[in-house]
Amino acid sequence: MSAATTRSRTARTPVPDRLCAEAVDLARAAAEEAAAPGVVGEHVAVVSEGDRVVTHFFECEEPGYRGWRWAVTVARASRAKNVTLDETVLLPGGDALLAPEWVPWSERLRPGDMGPGDLLPTEVDDIRLEPGYTGEDEPPPNSAVSEMSQEMADLVDAEDAELTTRPATTSRGSIAAVADELGMRRARVLSRYGLHAAADRWDEAFGAKTPMAQAAPASCVTCAFLVPLAGSLKQAFGVCANEFGPADGRVVSLSYGCGGHSEAAVMPKPPKPAPHALDTMQVDEYPLRPARDSGSVPVEADEPTEDLGHS
Repeated sequence: MSAATTRSRTARTPVPDRLCAEAVDLARAAAEEAAAPGVVGEHVAVVSEGDRVVTHFFECEEPGYRGWRWAVTVARASRAKNVTLDETVLLPGGDALLAPEWVPWSERLRPGDMGPGDLLPTEVDDIRLEPGYTGEDEPPPNSAVSEMSQEMADLVDAEDAELTTRPATTSRGSIAAVADELGMRRARVLSRYGLHAAADRWDEAFGAKTPMAQAAPASCVTCAFLVPLAGSLKQAFGVCANEFGPADGRVVSLSYGCGGHSEAAVMPKPPKPAPHALDTMQVDEYPLRPARDSGSVPVEADEPTEDLGHS
């Protein structure tokens, strides 16, 4: 074996310093001081970290830290015989029980996690949002477009003029007024990505592929309980207004459906009973005495009988 190869191996795996490797009691005392007596287990390994720098490893007997090891690093100065303590840490071993990898809160957040008083900040470059109308795109004051817009605004204000004095507001004919009416005069609005992400999320929860929709007698597009949305979303979504349905108050796809469809099973009206026949226009006469011929015994006297000669 060449001398170059020997020096290369020595540089990669230096031989532990003898005095530092023998300082097991010093390393154990440091580990017990950092942990607690009885928690530091058996001495398991010695690793050379460099010239006169050695790390002692001890088993960790702490419950919940299976496979972890106490690592105590000791060192000594050149030509010195006293070994000094460098650091003491608890490190995981190859089969250590580790916690899950840390995930930022923005990625851990799930729907329904927010509670009363919680604040959910959004990033400046959130891909779900895009800048709204701020007025920066207004035409220059002396341009032909601005003069035309001002003339249109004056005409609109003249038509809508009232007798009472109105507070100073944005002119209805301006671009800003149109943005106000469309709900776009905000710092940021929903981007196309955010719109599609919301549509995918709603369709997954209340869409045509759900078991409820597969077993429904009809879709929501023909249901009277569907409240359509405004804008481009009305082409595919609406809000359910059936309090007995599984999606009451939720945004549902037009292809969604449930057993509460307004036309699925129309209940017939109960039959109305016939009105009581009572004639109140005529007066019924009730005699105080019965008729003479109404009884079984005739009222007339018997015919005269012959005299039979009896005394």
